[in-house]
Amino acid sequence: MIVNKIGREPTYGGKKKQEAFAKQPKGALTLRNFKDELVLVTGGAGFIGSHLVDRLVSEGWRVRVADNLSSGSLNNIRHHMGDPNFEFLEVDLKDPVKAAEAVKNVGTVFHFAANPEVRVSTTNPEVHFNENIVATFNLLEAMRSLDVKNLVFASSSSVYGEPKSIPVEEDAPIKPVSVYGASKASCESLIHAYSSLYGIKSVVLRYANVVGPRLRHGVVYDFILKLLKNPEELEILGDGTQIRSYIYVNDAVDATLIAWNKAPGYFEAYNIGNLDWIGVSEIADVVARVMGISDFRRAYKPMLHGVGWLGDVKKIALDIKKLRTLGWNPRMNSKQAITESAKSILREIETARNVK
Repeated sequence: MIVNKIGREPTYGGKKKQEAFAKQPKGALTLRNFKDELVLVTGGAGFIGSHLVDRLVSEGWRVRVADNLSSGSLNNIRHHMGDPNFEFLEVDLKDPVKAAEAVKNVGTVFHFAANPEVRVSTTNPEVHFNENIVATFNLLEAMRSLDVKNLVFASSSSVYGEPKSIPVEEDAPIKPVSVYGASKASCESLIHAYSSLYGIKSVVLRYANVVGPRLRHGVVYDFILKLLKNPEELEILGDGTQIRSYIYVNDAVDATLIAWNKAPGYFEAYNIGNLDWIGVSEIADVVARVMGISDFRRAYKPMLHGVGWLGDVKKIALDIKKLRTLGWNPRMNSKQAITESAKSILREIETARNVK
């Protein structure tokens, strides 16, 4: 289903774009100046994807969103409907024909389509195989056949699994402990092969715990829902000592665009996280404070070595110095990101209730 469609053909595509790229001095921001170029955001109705769409549209890019709405929501992008520079396709990338339809005439693909719920893999691993690996293969094949040469891929810190120490650098071993992490690592390998074989310039971004408005999974959202239901007791999966780094979604989008603009090679991987980290028990305190709850019982539910579920890790935080050398720094630390996210999510839940 095409909800809104751009009428113009892209000005720069295929051979013209590559010729222009070849004429630019090494390290220049080349293709990113061609705002007549049509860019595709797969999963653009999802959490991070929709915020990326907001930024691209606001900066004057022509944007096509492809999303099957399995985890995304039209409400996240509805405000762009009717904009002549915005197009939405409700398509499923697991269908190769639909993947080709999504990629047709675009200059850059931001591939953010995936099932984002890590815990799904403990009971339904085929979900991550199909939604992540199969969809990515079909997308790469469409890019190869249609000669689309620029890709930005949303990977995950979960590819590192349970690291021996934190923060983790990009050259750390890839040893995922969840099917979700394994699916992202598999996608990275596919992308590297297509970059090497077919000249697709690829930027892989390993995000760690992005939070902010429109978030509908993860610990912050989970804690809010549980405390709204029972403000006297909070179930905490794990022993509460799990450590995470959190980054606000606006900072993550900044990082995404800087990596897209400035990545020097034909395949580059970057960590996107924060400079600090925070424990799960402290996150519970932050969320409760935002909600005006001062006294509540904690019901810890640990398993194995204190994690919350099979495939969970005890600690993860990323070394971000590689991306910082390109000129990016997060504006909010982990605690600030969680605080602002809790405020936004709570407002969204309250607004939705009032509408009903």
